[in-house]
Parts: sequence; structure tokens; C-alpha cells
Amino acid sequence: MQNFTVSEHEKLNTAVALGFFDGLHKGHRRVILSAVEQKKNGLLPVCFTFAQSPKEVLGKSSNGALMTTEDKLKTLESLGIEHTFSLDFKKLMNMSAKDFVEKIIFGNLNAKFVVCGFNYRFGKNGEGDTDLLKKLCDENGTELKVIEPERDDGDVVSSTLIRLLVSEGNIRRANKLLCSHFGFSAVITHGKRLGRELGTPTINQKLPENLAVPKYGVYASAVTLEDGKVYCGVTNIGVKPTVGGTKLLSETWMPDFHGGEIYGQTADVRLLDFIRPEKKFDNITELKNAITDNAVTAKEIFGEMYRYGA
Repeated sequence: MQNFTVSEHEKLNTAVALGFFDGLHKGHRRVILSAVEQKKNGLLPVCFTFAQSPKEVLGKSSNGALMTTEDKLKTLESLGIEHTFSLDFKKLMNMSAKDFVEKIIFGNLNAKFVVCGFNYRFGKNGEGDTDLLKKLCDENGTELKVIEPERDDGDVVSSTLIRLLVSEGNIRRANKLLCSHFGFSAVITHGKRLGRELGTPTINQKLPENLAVPKYGVYASAVTLEDGKVYCGVTNIGVKPTVGGTKLLSETWMPDFHGGEIYGQTADVRLLDFIRPEKKFDNITELKNAITDNAVTAKEIFGEMYRYGA
């Protein structure tokens, strides 16, 4: 993430992608790639976004983010964005729409090409829309491209739709719309070691703050450890009712991992598909048998979806 300074970029002509880009789904990627394509015209592709969700700052709950800030910045870079300006929304929220475009987009960023989604709003109280942006760009001699809605099975692809899919456990479709696997990286913490006693030792992780919470249940997952090795995972998102749990936790068993202690390391967990809802079993034996069955299903899904790039 770059600091927002005029001196570094005042002499560079830029192609600016505008948006919050939560999740960087199919529609977002069309916006981003339109800016990246302007490299051929000698423009520097940059992204202008905000560090916090504008909706949340304004008191409108977004029900959690689809991607951590770290993942978003890495993904933007992988797509070809050379500089990402991620600013504090609170510092700009009261700026008029005209001032935002003229002072920030034209002035600070020296934009010669601007691209945004069809529903992009800007300026105090969201007073600016794509019609005003077109007018201001025309007056400045700057090209504007507005990306029309991306559709999937008749639905407009949006962060709201994908959050709904995640909350319903429809991770397979959510991942399709995200063009990536929903998940997170987090430190491995100590648990109650029940999994070890069952012969299914697990890694316990807290979900990142403000990440959208998937439907409670068991998922097939892909787990990347710090050494770069990727393992099939059986991930339970929930509170573990069979053993009287009450706190939300991600708990993952990697059937093919036979290494040593990895507590304190960071593991990256990506959910591939939903296997079953979380349930309270009558006894530990039933729980163990269910976990073993889940592992068979998870390995099939992992082989199908992850190794072959789905």
C-alpha cells in the first residue's frame, strides 16, 4: 500500500481504477483490468480505494469483508496494478464530489483514464454518480470508462450477493464469482487437544476481525503452511457444540499432514466446498466417525477443485 503523496506521481499520467473492491469479484476485475490495459498507452495503472468500508463508517453494516486488506493488496498487484492508494475514508467523506474528482483524481493522481463500476458513488453523502463523473472527465480531457453489471445465472455479481452465498454455505458459487477461494490467514493457536485424542489433530485459528462469517459447518479446504506446502483440510467453522463450545473458531484437520508442532505459525485456509452443517453429536465416537467420513469427501473435493485449478 502506497502513501498518498503528490510528489511521487505528479509527473506521471495514470489510469485510475475507482472502487472499494471488497472481494475483487468478477465485476471488480473488469474494472481493474481496464486500468491495467492502459499500460499499452503509456499510463501507470493505479487503484484508488479506502482502508475501511464506507458503508461501515457510515453506520451501515456490510456483514463482514470478503477479503482481508492484505489479500486485497496482493491480488491487486497480481492483476497488474502498480500502486494502490488506500486512504482513510473519514478524511475524505465530507469532500464535495467535484472537489474529490478535481483535486484527488485529476490533481494528485494526474488521471488521463478513469474506470469505475456502473454504481460508483463519490463525494459527500454519495452525491456524485457516473453521470457527474463523465461531465467532469470530459471537461478535463480525461477518458472515462464505466463497467456495466457482470451477471451470473441471471444475478448481478456483487459483494452483497457473495456475502449471502458465504452465509448460506454456498462456497462453491461464491468462489466462482470471486475468481478465488474465500478464506484467510491466521496464527495457529492451542486448543483443547481433543482432536489429538481422537486421532484427528487439528489446527485452531481465530477468524480475522470483520471477515464475513461462513455458515457454521464443515468444509473441504486447502491449507498452506509457512513452508509453502499445501494440504487437504477438513475445516469446521463454528462453536463445536458436541464438546460444549461457545466461541466462534476455525478448526482444521489435515489428514495427510504428519509433521511436527506448528503452533504459532501462520496457516492460510481456503474453503473449497461445503460438506455438512455443524451439529451436536450424541457422543465423541459419533463425532470421530463423522470427521473420518468428512475427510474422504474433502479429499475428493480437494483433488477435483484445488489441484486442477477450479
